[in-house]
Amino acid sequence: MTEQVLACIDGSGHAAAVCDWAGWASQRLNAPLTLVHVLDKEPGPVQGDLSGSIGLGSQEHLLAELAELDAKRGKLAREQGRLMLDAARERAVKSGVTSADTLQRHGALVDTLVELEPDTRLLVLGRHGEASAHAHLGSHVEQVIRALHRPILVTLGEFRAPQKIMLAFDGSATTRKGVEMLAASPLFKGLELHLVLAGADTDDNRAQLEWARQLLEQAGISAVIAIVPGEAGKALTDYQQQQNVDLMIMGAYGHSRIRQWLVGSTTTAMIRDARAPLLILR
Repeated sequence: MTEQVLACIDGSGHAAAVCDWAGWASQRLNAPLTLVHVLDKEPGPVQGDLSGSIGLGSQEHLLAELAELDAKRGKLAREQGRLMLDAARERAVKSGVTSADTLQRHGALVDTLVELEPDTRLLVLGRHGEASAHAHLGSHVEQVIRALHRPILVTLGEFRAPQKIMLAFDGSATTRKGVEMLAASPLFKGLELHLVLAGADTDDNRAQLEWARQLLEQAGISAVIAIVPGEAGKALTDYQQQQNVDLMIMGAYGHSRIRQWLVGSTTTAMIRDARAPLLILR
């Protein structure tokens, strides 16, 4: 199967941006788009003798009504999900996507995405999910980042086609691999890329950035290099805002300061405080 762009659709305010970013990526990568909605495992029928809690004898008819209500809730959740997927597919097709499919699954979000991972080229999901019993997507973002080994685009706000992108670079093997991934991908061809290193302005750091700039420019990606002092998280976020960067790109492996900022106890805070969508390279 051709590797796809996979987009997580739910009832949150991020769903439209997820759909739009995924559609943009699908067209840039010339990859099919699959829109997926994941429902928690449906509640099973009422089990056991609840007469004590009801307090009015066995009340079998009431227990039957409770079981029927659970079944109705599950059916309504499935129907709502199908409607959301249909609307998302229509939106993607209107944006120019030529191959858009939908998929509804039951179970844990992370488990579902891991199952679909072999056929996934890029995963797109919102920073927060809908506040319902069926999709607490925001609380799963860090788990998804840890569990999957595919690039993950975390969206926020309204979509706008990116013109400026920014790669957090520190010269480590991880970020050098990230540069090679960007050079080989059609996703960012023709866009202005900022290679930003948080640290000291040394000859070695300049040489590392120059290597990355030349590699990217050979692939047709215009690159601006910059060194910013200070703590990595704040320095990179400040640069993003000052330069009106539309998308930040980070690496999630390695033993660099950037990894410590991205993966670990501060991951949730970084995603929460970011002012631009984040593409996390795995």
